[in-house]
Amino acid sequence: MKKQACCWSPSPPGRDNACFCLLGVLIALYMLAGAAIFSFLERPVELQAHRLWASRLETFCEEHNISHAELKSILQHYEEARSAGIRAQQGRSLWDFPGSFYFVGTVVSTIEGGPSTADYKTQIMKMMKTTGNHQYLK
Repeated sequence: MKKQACCWSPSPPGRDNACFCLLGVLIALYMLAGAAIFSFLERPVELQAHRLWASRLETFCEEHNISHAELKSILQHYEEARSAGIRAQQGRSLWDFPGSFYFVGTVVSTIEGGPSTADYKTQIMKMMKTTGNHQYLK
């Protein structure tokens, strides 16, 4: 009885599979290079901002005679309120109609619906005809 080949079999990959793997490697290298460049450019600015913020907190604590722990607690509460949409100055609500419309627009424009079932079946049939391979039906 012939042993069925697995997707991870040691047999040499076909041209399409090799191109797909090469593309994956190139994309990974591109992403690694981009991460290295952004890290090199942005990290020093981030560290400088952290030092400036620490200096401001120290100055504030000394001027207002408040401990670091108390100030940190107040800032945590402020962050929680801000993420919930509460602002120190009364302004426009985050979830009024224009804000909600903007959110829906970003979701619709960035998330692709994908192919319909009929389109998917058509694509599978085309792949089977061009490759003569019936592995897509498994």
